[in-house]
Order: sequence, then structure tokens, then C-alpha cells
Amino acid sequence: MIDVEIRQRLGNFRLDIGFSGGAGVTALFGPSGSGKSSVIKVIAGLTRLETGRIVLDGTVLADGNGRHTPPHRRRIGVVFQEARLFPHLSVRHNLRYGRLFTPGGERRIAEGPVIDTLGIGHLLDRHPATLSGGEQQRVAIGRALLASPRLLLMDEPLASLDAARRLEILPLIETLRDEFAIPIVYVSHAVEEVARLAGKVVVLEAGRVAREGSPADVFRVAADRFEVVSVVDGRLGAPDGAFQLTPVETPAGTIWLNGVVRPEGRPVRVLVHATDVALATRRPEGVTIRTVLAGTVADIPDGQGPSVTVDVALDGGGRLAAAVTRAAVADLGLTPGRPIFALVKSVALDERPL
Repeated sequence: MIDVEIRQRLGNFRLDIGFSGGAGVTALFGPSGSGKSSVIKVIAGLTRLETGRIVLDGTVLADGNGRHTPPHRRRIGVVFQEARLFPHLSVRHNLRYGRLFTPGGERRIAEGPVIDTLGIGHLLDRHPATLSGGEQQRVAIGRALLASPRLLLMDEPLASLDAARRLEILPLIETLRDEFAIPIVYVSHAVEEVARLAGKVVVLEAGRVAREGSPADVFRVAADRFEVVSVVDGRLGAPDGAFQLTPVETPAGTIWLNGVVRPEGRPVRVLVHATDVALATRRPEGVTIRTVLAGTVADIPDGQGPSVTVDVALDGGGRLAAAVTRAAVADLGLTPGRPIFALVKSVALDERPL
């Protein structure tokens, strides 16, 4: 458990935040300049805390009374945007460097499982300059893990990677979260990363906490700073190999993913952009859209603009946001409580690769 209270000035910028995080991933989300990386540096001990408290598993690491545990004694692993590997050391020795500051009796994470999970066994005798960006980041994650940290901080770890490398690393972070059971504080301004990884999202704006909650709750809130998206939970069904589609079964209906995704039965989360959702008052027939989810209109915000984000309560639980015109709302006679069908193009879904 991590409890964070920070109140201090950094040049012309002021941090005034408080949040807590537990098992799984707690994401710090917000635009550039909102204070995300500054928070990470304070938690890690790289920036000295002026006022507030940093408490990890009941141990006070820093407070406003002058207490400041040095970074190497905090037992916190840090992964930055850049891998920051030692260029003169091999991959093997970069990994083992992470264990130097961990007492022997507290080294609870073995080298073998980390190397196997990250798929870097064939890289051990190479040096960082010979690795790709994705390979370097795998090694950096491994080095942080082998310190057997009580907490892992990840500061925009995918920001410097191209799309293909990000798709390589994201499943690895999920595996770290699920198999090694180390709490993670994850910094990002990418909706897709946060919705996929996090159990809790803390939204920062100008050095303050604007809101916090589950990805489904946070990203359903309309804001002109980022697009409205919804997170829908379900389980993978049996893929349709003939047409290269995979069903995600939910109480409200079946969501179809492009491509074959396995294993069958695994829980997944699907990210749906509000602009990719259409609404119908009757179950449609003769349309190309295959994903049709049943629900009820929960809310239609007041406003004067041409568009509105309708909040749909899905059958069986969960919410879905749909960006439609006010003219369509009027033509369909939509009001809170009315049964509705949400239509989503399968190609618009951001699946969770396994």
C-alpha cells in the first residue's frame, strides 16, 4: 500500500496532491506538464519532499519534518522512459546490478523467472548499444524487478517506443502485474495504456488531483482534454478462424474483435471510443455492424452544442458512452430509462492482446 501526500513548489510549478494505491496498477494520468513525473521523483526519493508524507506499507519514507529515506534504501524499482542501462556492462550484469542494494534475505524474486518472462535469455551476453529500444526496455524492467522492490514506478515506459514495440511490452507489464504481484504506479498520458493496465486511475491537472476512480468511471467523464472512452469487461469466446474474428462475451451482448485472440475464457477489457458508438431503439437487422449491446439510457447531459455524449447503462452492468447529435436524440425520442441498443464497429475496438 502506498499513501502519497505532496505539497511543494518546484520552480514556478506547485504540487498539491494526495492519493493512495494498493495491489495492481495505479495510473497517474494527465497531459504533459500536469505533474506526473514530478510525483514519481518524489516517491522515489530523487526529489526531497517539503511538506506531506510518503508511506509505503506502513513505513514513512519521507515527511515534512525532515525525514528522508535515501532512494537506494526505499526498495522501490523505477523504470523511466529511457532504459538508462549501463553501456559498459552486459545485459547479464545490468540485470544483476538491480540486486546489489537488496539484502540477501529479501531477494524474493529469482533471476530465472524474470529472464524467462521478459524473453531476454538470448541477450545476456550482449551490450545495450546492440539492443533495440524494446529490448533495452525489457532489460530495464528486469533490472528493476530483480531488486525485489516493494513498489515499482513506471514513468512513461512506452513513450519512446514505436507502435510495434509498445505492443511487445504492454503484455509483459500485464504479466508483471499478475504474476509477480508487485504494486505498480504507472505514469502515462495514453488512454489506451491506462485503460488496459490500471485498476485505479488518478487524473492530474496542473499539479492537482482532478478526479480518481476505475478506468471505466474516469474515462466515461466528458472532458475536452481527452476523448471520452468506455471500458467494457468480458471473456474471450471461441475464435471464428474462417473470418478471423474473436467474440468477447458480455451480459449485454457479444463484442467482436478483429483477429484471433486466445486463450478462450480469459477475462479481457475492451476500450470503446464514444465516437465509434451509434444508438438504435430497436435491435438492427441487415447492417454490417456486428457488435450490438443492449442497455438503457442512463443520462443525457444538458447543453447547447450540436453533439452530446449519451451515457448508456449496459444490461448486466457496466457503462458505455455514445457521442451522437442532439438532433438524433430528439428524432429517436431518447430519454433516461428508455431501452436502447448500442452499435459498435469491431474495427474501432482496442482489444487486449494476450
